[in-house]
Amino acid sequence: MEHIRNFCIIAHIDHGKSTLADRLLEVTGTLTERQMQDQVLDNMDLEREKGITIKAHAIQMNYRLNGTDYVLNLIDTPGHVDFSYEVSRSIAACEGALLVVDASQGIEAQTISNLYLALEHDLEIIPVLNKIDLPHAMPDEVSDQIVDLLGCKKEDIIRASAKEGIGIEEILRAVVERIPPPTGDAQAPLQAMIFDSVFNSFRGIEVYFRVFNGTVRKGDKVKFVSTGKEYTADEIGVLKLEKQPREEISAGNVGYMISGIKEAREVKVGDTITHVDRPGEAIKGFENVKPMVFAGIYPVDTSEFEELRASMEKLQLNDASLVWEPETSAALGFGFRCGFLGMLHMEIVQERLEREFGMTVITTVPSVQFRAVKTDGSIIEINAPSEMPEPNTIDHIEEPYIKAQIITKAEFIGPIIKLCMDKRGVIKNQTYLTTDRVEMTFEMPLAEIVFDFFDKLKTISKGYASLDYHLIGYRESDMVKLDIQLNGDKVDALSAIVHRSKAYEWGKKLCEKLKELLPRQMFEIAIQAAIGQKIIARETVKALRKNVLAKCYGGDITRKRKLLEKQKKGKKRMRQVGNVEIPQEAFMAVLKID
Repeated sequence: MEHIRNFCIIAHIDHGKSTLADRLLEVTGTLTERQMQDQVLDNMDLEREKGITIKAHAIQMNYRLNGTDYVLNLIDTPGHVDFSYEVSRSIAACEGALLVVDASQGIEAQTISNLYLALEHDLEIIPVLNKIDLPHAMPDEVSDQIVDLLGCKKEDIIRASAKEGIGIEEILRAVVERIPPPTGDAQAPLQAMIFDSVFNSFRGIEVYFRVFNGTVRKGDKVKFVSTGKEYTADEIGVLKLEKQPREEISAGNVGYMISGIKEAREVKVGDTITHVDRPGEAIKGFENVKPMVFAGIYPVDTSEFEELRASMEKLQLNDASLVWEPETSAALGFGFRCGFLGMLHMEIVQERLEREFGMTVITTVPSVQFRAVKTDGSIIEINAPSEMPEPNTIDHIEEPYIKAQIITKAEFIGPIIKLCMDKRGVIKNQTYLTTDRVEMTFEMPLAEIVFDFFDKLKTISKGYASLDYHLIGYRESDMVKLDIQLNGDKVDALSAIVHRSKAYEWGKKLCEKLKELLPRQMFEIAIQAAIGQKIIARETVKALRKNVLAKCYGGDITRKRKLLEKQKKGKKRMRQVGNVEIPQEAFMAVLKID
């Protein structure tokens, strides 16, 4: 075990984690030249297209230093705040972390929050200053920032360029020398923690785990502690680029297991694997994920409901931060209420359902979780506008608040404060990290930032501001339910819970947007926004007009009037029985309302 090292790479978005992982794999000779490509660990099409890491990827390398062979288990993690749950799971399976900081951009918000995650688990941190080959790199200034943040010595910081391959040997040496080997007893009862899983349509579910104590051998009878299910370990092995079967995996190592599990709900990330005949204690896994944004996902064709359920279960294996439960909607039929960590996460889940499982889905308007305190003192959690109780039974409504840390250049302070004020935020603190970089702390409602806050922040600050946030609890707020009615029928999928001060503006914009998107019918459609019984905005989609007077050339006015009256009656009747089809773009329109 002295020769094993487990470590992960943590950093802000775009600071070069995946490229650094490529170089480490190259230098240790883990991959042949033919297997090598840029960001080789990002194996999902989506990751390559968007240029971001979505999943944490584990891989094992062999490295020789001073005549001794070492086994290095590396986990490359995502940088975006929406995938921080992946990072926290990777950290739980490691003893050390490479903290990568971009020499041209310096320390950003996500760098700090990922660092705190690592420090909570007592990981050994190795600071790496990346991209020192760039013409506008500022290695000395950024080194000072790292020293201030970590309290390390300046000579502990490794200067590297993952693109040019500078400093890679030093990083590998530091991993071996500074990161402690895993502790654990290979003879003790088995304790292995599941940190990820994947669905394979030929072999069932593949479970990735880290062994803390004991040894697991091929053919062993194993048991998953939280579900109590028992399996035979048909195949175990280590994770190289392809899986490599082994006869046994002992304490301190990372590996995979295939045991023909068919049911997705039998595997839980954070669960403990142990032996049936010599059970060990359950390990404290990860805390349960707290979703930030809720939205409904419905199959376009209602007969595909069961297929969608199966797809969601398989996707949940690979994305443990996705939370869902079944729900029904008057407009859309049967579907699921899903909890996501953010808007990007929601977009990725929708894309993956369409690509990997061939499902076409409709997503409703995202909302956050509110709490209604009723007049009798009971508390109801509201994940969707349709769950809102009657106004006369509610004492008050509470909404979730977050603490947001924004790190930016000094010149953008004004516009950013204005943006946060518009979003009902309150500034709490402002500290200068250097003469040019400011860290600002705001308290603001989560509902205001889930839509487009991040995009606007990036636009205002020319891409320089970085955002990190966490929940700080619920506060009383004046929230109302805004209903959209088409010809007097409520469309529950377009309802939203908004702050009273913004309800009129929101309703007006939504009606205008829907007027553009709804196709014209033979009858006129009234689009109304209402709070309770009170209509606050209205738009009308005019009816298509058929010229019933075409056959009257000349003749008496009463003949024309008779035809027009007849048409008017028909239109009126049509409007009462006609139903309005809502295209998918209309649901998405709410997202692009600004």
